Amino acid sequence: MVYVIIVLAILLALIGLVGAVVPGIAGTPFSFLALLALSFAEGATYSAKFLIIMGIIGAIVFTVDYVVPIWGTKKLGGTRAGVRGSTIGLFAGLFITFVFPIGFIAVLLGPFLGAYIGEKLAGTDDHLAWKSAFGSFVGFLLGTGIKLIYACVCIYFIVKELIAIL
Repeated sequence: MVYVIIVLAILLALIGLVGAVVPGIAGTPFSFLALLALSFAEGATYSAKFLIIMGIIGAIVFTVDYVVPIWGTKKLGGTRAGVRGSTIGLFAGLFITFVFPIGFIAVLLGPFLGAYIGEKLAGTDDHLAWKSAFGSFVGFLLGTGIKLIYACVCIYFIVKELIAIL
């Protein structure tokens, strides 16, 4: 049974790592579930306090990931139209990624182009529309970076615990 739990934890951690980079996969919860699963293995030493702290950090990371692109758009002068366009662009990019094999490019360009188009439809001048689009892109990259850091920290603790168990 221990080996089943270990394999499950490793699979969840890998899904969490992939999900940190690929939009549409909630990587942060998978990373936390990997820690939680491994805590049930015989010989695991995670404390309840550690799991609660990692869970709270994971919830914050999960929430921040959705807020940072909007913040980036607004910080660089974006309006509501740019934020809406960025959100629509993200979903359009996800849809295009699943329908056509162009991969991650559509997910990166979707929010960027969506923010730009949203600003232009609202009548924003070209310079501010590009700034808004850039803010959306930077926010997306920051959110991805935060998720990636969390996934790597979880993997570190999983590997550390696996060395102690095995």
